[in-house]
Amino acid sequence: MEALLVNYVEKSLEQYMRRNAVFLCERLYAEFPSEVNLQLLARCYLNNNQPHSAYYILKGMQMAQSRYLFAIACLEMDLFCEAEAALLPVKDLCAEVPNGAAVQYLLGIIYRNTDRKNKSIEHFRKTLSIDPLFWAAYEQLCMLGEAEEAAVCFGDATVPCAQEHYLGNASSCLLVADTDHSSDSFQRFGLEYLSRSLLKQREGNNIRDICENNHGGPSLTGAVSQSKNSCCSTSFLSTPSPVPTQLSDVAPPPLVRNMHLRQSEDSLRPSTQARRKFACDNESAQIRGSLFFDSGLRRSARLAAGKRSLNTSQGSENKAKSLHASTKLSSETCSSTFCQGELMETYEVAVSEFGATSSSLSSTTDVKSIQHEIENTKLSSFISDSATIKCGISDTMKLLRTLGEGYRNLCMFRCKEALNVYQKLSSKQYNTGWILSQVGKAYFELVDYLNADYAFSLARQISPYNLEEMDVYSTVLYHLKQDMQLKYLAQEMILVDRFAPQTWCAIGNCYSLQKDHESALKSFQRAVQLNSRFAYAHTLSGHEYVIMEDYGKGVECYQTSLRVDARHYNSWYGLGMIYLRQEKFEFAEHHFRQAYQINPLSSVITYYLGTTLEALKRSEEALEMMEKAIVIDNKNPLPKYSKAKLLVTLGKLNEALEILEELKECTPRESCIYALMGAIYKRNKKYDKAMLHFGIALDLKPSIVDVAKIEAAIEKLIIPDEMEESL
Repeated sequence: MEALLVNYVEKSLEQYMRRNAVFLCERLYAEFPSEVNLQLLARCYLNNNQPHSAYYILKGMQMAQSRYLFAIACLEMDLFCEAEAALLPVKDLCAEVPNGAAVQYLLGIIYRNTDRKNKSIEHFRKTLSIDPLFWAAYEQLCMLGEAEEAAVCFGDATVPCAQEHYLGNASSCLLVADTDHSSDSFQRFGLEYLSRSLLKQREGNNIRDICENNHGGPSLTGAVSQSKNSCCSTSFLSTPSPVPTQLSDVAPPPLVRNMHLRQSEDSLRPSTQARRKFACDNESAQIRGSLFFDSGLRRSARLAAGKRSLNTSQGSENKAKSLHASTKLSSETCSSTFCQGELMETYEVAVSEFGATSSSLSSTTDVKSIQHEIENTKLSSFISDSATIKCGISDTMKLLRTLGEGYRNLCMFRCKEALNVYQKLSSKQYNTGWILSQVGKAYFELVDYLNADYAFSLARQISPYNLEEMDVYSTVLYHLKQDMQLKYLAQEMILVDRFAPQTWCAIGNCYSLQKDHESALKSFQRAVQLNSRFAYAHTLSGHEYVIMEDYGKGVECYQTSLRVDARHYNSWYGLGMIYLRQEKFEFAEHHFRQAYQINPLSSVITYYLGTTLEALKRSEEALEMMEKAIVIDNKNPLPKYSKAKLLVTLGKLNEALEILEELKECTPRESCIYALMGAIYKRNKKYDKAMLHFGIALDLKPSIVDVAKIEAAIEKLIIPDEMEESL
């Protein structure tokens, strides 16, 4: 019963029948309580999105795999301290949690979420040192701004490490299989005589059926399960029951799998009747044949019957040669296709021939020779395949090197370099949802919203189900004032996943564009409820509070976002804008500088930092920042206008006038440009030109404040500067 339930639970998990797996596994654990079955139940809960259930049943368990699953449940519930304690080695048990690279990665996630950046970086780097193909660890390092160049992490020097990591598991699998074959061959094939006392010992144990491994489900039985999972060719080997192994230090009795029981026309023969057959010593030879070949429905049985009908006058030598040939054929089939079913059927043919000549051959000696030949064939096939594996690893590392270089540049906000790197990818890789979303995000950071819209729209066509970076896409449409397109995007995202935070960010941007800021704020708060560690949702909430002039709550949202992600420069920028509006220029400078250190290639951040320095009467530093902003984005008119104002302040009127003439060609409808040109002409005592430009500025309908300033300047136009200053 235990074997049957375990098999069906694994099968249900493979078929994503999660509710069925949970129900059956609860019955399994109620009938056969053991920590191994408890681990299987925890896996069912985790797959069924019930981390709290897995947490409660695994709490206090000390087995390594139990602690690993417990840590996964804790991470799902944001219980970082308990997850850390579960993953760290237990000195009393001297047992480290398995899955080395994965454990290091999880520890890195825990340390990052608990503001221990240095430890987080250390564990992410350990993850890559164990497994260079662990992309998620490199991705986290990029987000932290601490990633090494992709040529180092995925370079040629790391290829041997990746090969050793991949090939080492396969070679160790062969060694484990060889050890099991040589020491317990009679257990593996069931060809030796089984005593009555041994059968009595087994009657209380439930032996897992061979179909458990045919379904490919992972098993959590310590070292034995690791050897099973790492090498599919050992699926026909017997494995001790996990219950006594885990509950006591006494080694369990050797077990033999009932590979094929005798079947009647309507049902299987009860297992107790099969056991009673072993009671008679003089019927052992008949049992060897009936145990494997009484089923008339198996193709192997028909083959075996055909073999037995051949002329028995052929010598035992010819039979032995035929046995070795068929066994060699089966081993080649196993090593080339990893198909367990065909391997078992071929073995049955070989064993049937062996059973026909059992009187003249020693079963133990011949089985050992068969096993050695199988292992030699496995090893030769393994060596021949290693060249293909090495070539595949090299190609994979080359691809990751390009992707890593592009992603690192994007996380460092070197967006133009990232775009150049992504252009090197093949069309198959470039025309995927993830790459096009990264390209769209790069254009967004470059404030090139039209190209960003185009890239994101292509990503939506290729992967309409992918919501990653779609929150950024909604912001792109917000800046482009594409109301209908933004509504359509929000509706599509609702159909894909209404419980994704990206969906509610898009809905919030849609409301914000319609000036319904309260509904927008509710949408952003809903995104925060769905994922409290989604930094962009906190930032968008802060933006809405600023629009509503609730600066206190805006500051709280920005600070919460920074606690989630200290490199989220949008929140540093938002705080700087609040303090700039409140005329707290020192605080504004601090936050703008923090944002500038994270993203020094943002023209907007550089411009506002220069504006803050200008307010602090540090004109030279402000002028330097404006020049940097112009170099970063020559199309942005704000830094050019501010630079002209600073030049006027420094008395460099001609240089300022040149910049304004250039701006007038680019943005002819801006009244402030003509007003500043009028002031410059006034200072140069060119009153006619000054009056002309003041008049143009008024015609362009400036704001009420600017109208008052321009009219005051016109009234004082004929007054000499000396008199104006005295007034």
